[in-house]
Formats: sequence, structure tokens, C-alpha cells
Amino acid sequence: MIGDQFTHMKIDQVKDCEDVILSMEFIVDNINEVIKLLDREAIKNMLQKILDGERIFVMGAGRSGLVAKAFGMRLMHLGFTVYVVGETTTPAVGQKDIVIAISGSGETRSIADLGKIVKDIGSTLITVTSKKESTLGRISDITMVLPSKTKNDHDAGGSLEKNMRGDYKNLPPLGTSFEITSLVFLDSVIAQLITLIGATESELKARHTNIE
Repeated sequence: MIGDQFTHMKIDQVKDCEDVILSMEFIVDNINEVIKLLDREAIKNMLQKILDGERIFVMGAGRSGLVAKAFGMRLMHLGFTVYVVGETTTPAVGQKDIVIAISGSGETRSIADLGKIVKDIGSTLITVTSKKESTLGRISDITMVLPSKTKNDHDAGGSLEKNMRGDYKNLPPLGTSFEITSLVFLDSVIAQLITLIGATESELKARHTNIE
């Protein structure tokens, strides 16, 4: 069995769950660092496009795709017409629609290719990424940059990680930093939209699915 390789490991060998704590501290520090670097004007433009768009489409691959779906769900709770790209019930994208892509590298082939199609259609493309000069970053109408380590970064991480004290090799793997940061950022965008449209908690709850 695949789990047999782990049967010899003993939890009592873990000292104070240090990797759990260090990883959480790293994620929090990374988010705080990203907050300082956020382009406020780009955020305002993103909010305006969302408010003005006829419909909103969200897309991403892998765990970034899950972040996109979480954002789409909150937009639905606010009363926006929103679809997830790739779902069987998702309609065709039109010129007045907004497409929001989530991609840490900005180079994920499936999402980058879809981004090019979006631009060919004439829709507005907004990308949340850590790489401004990526394929998606360059072609997007609005590029929200969240500097974070992605799964394609092969060094030990960004400057924040390198400056952390000690040799912490067991920090969040692959694109975790970007994925969590983008989730926090997009949920915070939702908070701003709630204020702008004057939505209430009860209105959000009323739109939440009742057949799950």
C-alpha cells in the first residue's frame, strides 16, 4: 500500500510543530509584504470594470482555479451574473463581459491561451498574477500583481523568504504563497464591493445555495 512508506514515522519526533508555525508566519508575512506593494489604482480600475461589466467570467487552473471559483461564488452572492470558464453550462463570452484570470506564473498554457481568445473577442481581461511581464500580464487590460512564490520558481523563494532567519526548507510548497495571497486579496475585493453596492449580510445569505 502507498501509505506503508510512512508507517515508520513518529509524530513525537516533531518538535513543537515548528514547520506548521513557521509556514503560517511566512504566509502572514508574505501577505503583509504584498499589501505594501499593491497598485491601488489598478484595484480601483478592477472594481470599476466589475461594476460596469455585463457578466463576469472567472478562470484558473489547478489550485488557482479553486481560488477563481471561490471568488466567483462571492460575486454570485453579491448578485453579479458570474460563470466559471470550463463548466458545461458556461455560455459564450461577449465583448461587454469581464474575464478574470488567476495565474501565479501568468504562463499556464491553458489559461494563457484562453486569455488570448478573450482579447480576440474584445472582452475585458483582468489577470491576478505574481508576474507582470508574463504572457497574461502583458495582454491583460488590468494586471493585478501579487508578488509571491509560484510553482514555477525554482530558487528558494523571493526576498522575503530569503531574509527569514534560519534555514527553513519546509515552508509552504509550490504556489501556496500566491494561491493564499490571491484568495485573501479577492475576498478583500469582495469586501470593498459590499461597501460600494451597499449589500447586507442577509442579502448574501439569501443567495447562498440551499440544496448542498
